[in-house]
Amino acid sequence: MILEKINNPKDIKKLSLSEKNILADEIRERILDIVSKNGGHLASNLGIVELTIALLSAFSLPKDKIIWDVGHQCYPFKLLTGRNELFPSLRKIDGLAGFPRTEESIYDLFDTGHSSTSISLALGLARARDLNKTNEKIIAVIGDGALTGGLAMEALNDAGVSKTNLIVLLNDNTMSISKNSGGMSKLLAHMRTQRLYVKLNNNTKNIINKIPFIGKYIYNFIRWIKRHIKGLFIANMYFENIGFTYLGPIDGHDINELENILKRASNIKGPILIHVITKKGKGYIKAENSPSIYHAVGPFDLEKGIIETKKEDYSNIMGEELVKIAKDNKKIVAITAAMEDGVGLSLFKKKYPNRFFDVEIAEEHAITLAAGLAKGGMIPVVPIYSCFLQRAYDEIIHDVALNDLHVVFLIDRAGITGNDGTTHQGILDLSYLNTIPNLTIMAPYNYNELRKMLKFAINYSHPIAIRYPKGKENLLIQSHNPIILGKCDIMEEGDSVTIIAIGKMVEKAYNITQRLKKENIHAELINLRFLKPLDVETIKKSFNKTQKIVTIEDNVVTGLGSTIKRYFDTSHVLSLGYPEEYITHGKVDEIEKRYKLDEESIYNDIIKFLNKR
Repeated sequence: MILEKINNPKDIKKLSLSEKNILADEIRERILDIVSKNGGHLASNLGIVELTIALLSAFSLPKDKIIWDVGHQCYPFKLLTGRNELFPSLRKIDGLAGFPRTEESIYDLFDTGHSSTSISLALGLARARDLNKTNEKIIAVIGDGALTGGLAMEALNDAGVSKTNLIVLLNDNTMSISKNSGGMSKLLAHMRTQRLYVKLNNNTKNIINKIPFIGKYIYNFIRWIKRHIKGLFIANMYFENIGFTYLGPIDGHDINELENILKRASNIKGPILIHVITKKGKGYIKAENSPSIYHAVGPFDLEKGIIETKKEDYSNIMGEELVKIAKDNKKIVAITAAMEDGVGLSLFKKKYPNRFFDVEIAEEHAITLAAGLAKGGMIPVVPIYSCFLQRAYDEIIHDVALNDLHVVFLIDRAGITGNDGTTHQGILDLSYLNTIPNLTIMAPYNYNELRKMLKFAINYSHPIAIRYPKGKENLLIQSHNPIILGKCDIMEEGDSVTIIAIGKMVEKAYNITQRLKKENIHAELINLRFLKPLDVETIKKSFNKTQKIVTIEDNVVTGLGSTIKRYFDTSHVLSLGYPEEYITHGKVDEIEKRYKLDEESIYNDIIKFLNKR
């Protein structure tokens, strides 16, 4: 196999065009084999194989720099930069990350996992290069809808007037996670459809190249003419107008054409944008036909493909309940940042299309849009993954909370999410949201409590956030106590120790209280429900009985733990949560065990704490 002989990018330069095409097939086979076993991002990586080969062939790494946007499209890059042997460990604990990771390789320049960052990073590197008077090439690869992000647009605006040598490579596969929409998507669609010159290229290339002796020269002459008159075929060239030299659209699966355009771009001064058309899921027909389904997958059978079944998880339970509530409440609107499937809003979109808004990858805009809708009398519901909500911190503070507007934040994927790793773990939201005035924070321990909290939030009249984890509920014991603002729920009474848990950690806490009973230790279990406002009165009453408090959260300990320590002597409080560090990738139960947040470790820590007290 050719892939087994590739130890670094220099080895790719030695290959013939036919060998590179064989290499592309081998890379796809390798990705399909490992991702079908480990899970991961599939469709986007299958679509960028030829482009990756062309990049590494046209440029000289590690001197030249490639920055990947939406880093989940980096699998071919990992395979071609010395990590093929380690590829079976992809997304496993202590194995290769599913995103660029600086500790893995000198070729990974940044730890990235969120979108729209590459152009800013690349422009910074390019300006540093100019100040250092060196001559390396800087390339930003952006795609999967990342160009719809505000940060990318800000960077384009700056780079366009910079006159700095910089290549922005737009991998246009028409998709984010769900299908792209919005103005930028329409612009790119216009460019793709106004492709007379591209069709001319494809048709004439095949015909004219067959002419003996002179065919190649005739085709090159026609291509030269085409480049100089393409303005006749593509109107209102946005990228040209803001200062970029625009090249494309280019067939993203033609290695020869890609290498030629990349080499030409290397000799052009100033910022350049190369528009490359790729097919998401290329080479695996099931992924080509259903790129959204095969965007991010768990282990699956390659022959059978992914068999769609109705999912029951927190996201979909929320979506179903929201649809029910919205039937009678016409003021409810839903906003997503290119994640309608991931956050459970597909049914809402289908039922109430006029009340559904997909703003693409623009979390900041989503929040401020919600503020405007709320001011206009609507009740905006905004489900966003915890790790992505971070991007809109200022908008939550300045546009929603400061104005005390009724926006319902639904914080999906809160806590440890698993194999996506450091950039996707949702372990900071309780900490950073807890500092914001006017904002109420809730967390359910099961589906039923989520339903009740959603109804409460819709009927509330101030900013409110509900956080819930990825996956299914486990604790089926139901509490019939109603949701009352700022009131916790005592699930077990006792006088030995007060255990305060929030969200999914209530399940572990409940199981531990049952174990403690067998040791004649009667714990009082408090399902906190509200981190803010905090039910200080009930907690103090419990503490007066037990004189000992244990807090358990799937957040860094500066969330619930630090909040409780404001009111009690720290020597009486054991705070269990994640340390203030970035948490690696791996299965959720593996990570919990490593950080001593599995049931056995929590039980042992509580026993030690009680013995010490």
